[in-house]
Amino acid sequence: MMLQAVVFSGMEFSPLVVYFPIAFLLAALTRFALHRLNWHDRIWKVAWFEVSLFVCYLALTVYLLDGR
Repeated sequence: MMLQAVVFSGMEFSPLVVYFPIAFLLAALTRFALHRLNWHDRIWKVAWFEVSLFVCYLALTVYLLDGR
C-alpha cells in the first residue's frame, strides 16, 4: 500500500512530515530513560545507537500508521 499525502491548508505534504516527529519523540523519550537509569554509559557508540534507534522507531511508526 502506498503512503498517502497529508493535506494541510490546500497543500500536500509527504506523510513523513507526520512520522518524523513521532519517531523523534519516541527516540528522545528512550534517550531520557537511558540517562535516568544510568545505562547510557554502557553504550559503545552513542551517536550510532541513537541514529539506529530513530530509524527503527521511524520504521515502526510507518508500519503502524500506514493503515494495514
